Amino acid sequence: MRAGLATLTVVGAESANAYNRVLIADYAVGRSDRDTLEVTDTDAARAAGVDIRTGEIVTRINRVQRTVTLGDGTDLGYDRLVLATGARANVPTLDGVTRLRRTLMRPPADAGALDTADAALPRGVTALRDLDDAATVLETIRSGGRIVVLGAGVLGMEFALAAARAGSDVCVVYHSDIPLNRNLDRGGGTVLARSARRADVTMVSHARAESLLFTADADGHDRFDALICADGKQIPGDLLVLACGIGARTELAGLAGLSVSTGILVDESLRSWTDPAVFAIGDCAHVAPRPASGASTASPAGGPTGLIGPGWRQADWLAARFAAEIAHEARVAEVTVTTAGAAPATASSASAVPVSSATPVVLASNDFGPALAAQAHGVVMLKAEGIDVVAAGDTSADPWDLDPARPDDGHGAAELVHGRDCAAAPVAAMPRLGVSQWADPEHGRYVKMVTRGGILTGFICVGMPRTGAELTLLFERGSELPADRSLLLRYDGPDVDPAGAGDAFDPDATVCWCNGVTVGAITASAEAGNTDVACVGSATRAGTGCGGCKGRIGEVLERFALTNSTEILG
Repeated sequence: MRAGLATLTVVGAESANAYNRVLIADYAVGRSDRDTLEVTDTDAARAAGVDIRTGEIVTRINRVQRTVTLGDGTDLGYDRLVLATGARANVPTLDGVTRLRRTLMRPPADAGALDTADAALPRGVTALRDLDDAATVLETIRSGGRIVVLGAGVLGMEFALAAARAGSDVCVVYHSDIPLNRNLDRGGGTVLARSARRADVTMVSHARAESLLFTADADGHDRFDALICADGKQIPGDLLVLACGIGARTELAGLAGLSVSTGILVDESLRSWTDPAVFAIGDCAHVAPRPASGASTASPAGGPTGLIGPGWRQADWLAARFAAEIAHEARVAEVTVTTAGAAPATASSASAVPVSSATPVVLASNDFGPALAAQAHGVVMLKAEGIDVVAAGDTSADPWDLDPARPDDGHGAAELVHGRDCAAAPVAAMPRLGVSQWADPEHGRYVKMVTRGGILTGFICVGMPRTGAELTLLFERGSELPADRSLLLRYDGPDVDPAGAGDAFDPDATVCWCNGVTVGAITASAEAGNTDVACVGSATRAGTGCGGCKGRIGEVLERFALTNSTEILG
């Protein structure tokens, strides 16, 4: 941008500058201010030449002319188009709430009505997705109103626990038997529910919401008064917060003829399956291999991750890729020589490819930098004061389950299995399944570890923050667990010194999962003079995602200070 090699226009429907939506629950309960949500330096971007248009909306993509149309009718041309349209809150089927399927609806001309056009939520009902929603919630908390949360996923539970700590009367209503039922098993979910009740959150399980009961405001408009469940229960409240998951905004892409499923379909380079000039990142992007010619047309498995970390890594990678491509195109333009009857000139650059006005230099895809790293299994974290939950991988197995790969419950290393043909080479059986489980419901603690051949393939950890951090590290590395699994429980014992946790401070150990920041990167930042969590966050983005790693960042900085002091004194 500063070199004048490209122009960049950013169009955003919200009128505010970019902010961290993951921390919106903290902001909604008054635990953090607006400045802590900032994720970009808008003034610096504009000074570099970026055209940032907030409060505007794209209503149409013309892929033939390569233009996008804004709500006011303005057309903007593009060479590359990146869709980062995000996701909207799912609105459940409830009598009293208008629910529209927006996947084939043209976006409204009014940017402020992107998710509410023709189907605004009733008064007293919000989804907690933006700053306006947060303002509504904060007003209710400050006035002492009762809040009903519909849904017990990560967002619903984090918000409920934060609101309860802020002094609100909070009730969580959910259809399943446990909270976080997609991530936890019965043991972990039960311990979490008990811990939430101890934190003064009312938990109502096995409750299928059917309709809303309203009261009339002074101006005659309906306002939420109670949630009615299928079994007849009426759960009164002053505000209903919908925490029923999210769905990618795909309507703009779908109406433009781009391939979509649960998100906008892009390949491993984030390029649309349909149009090589269109890309997608973040909550709207469904990354999947492009199908071969003649292959099945069924929608691929998976979908957008819904996590902030992968979205930011996609943005960083794509920006670096574009910068490399544009710089390469500029170099090609400088060395391109028009020839007249002579052999074409050769570029003196690293490509050393004959070029002319009719033969542009084309580099292989890997000449623009490393490929985008494959998305690893997500680590799900719930952050609340006094309640730590982390889970990853497949934890569906139970300790007493019969291992389908070893119906005879054999022990030891992988066995060799011969087929009917005795001459055939032996095939190694699947490594043995192992499940270790430990529970202390009275004190809100629970750990489950699932292994294959001793390698950690999934875990759940509730109320054990240091054990959870160690298991996260082992899971990330695909490490083998100690034969005595109980050793891992000692990390949360009263006699454990965090500075002696060994591998937890390995330079390659990941501290911030949202941004992929390692111990080594934090240490390097500290060496450069960033000696507190806030400064490290500004320099490396560690701790600026979900915020759950700030304690670990502090531990790394403490260890750095201690080590440096020892070296100086020595």
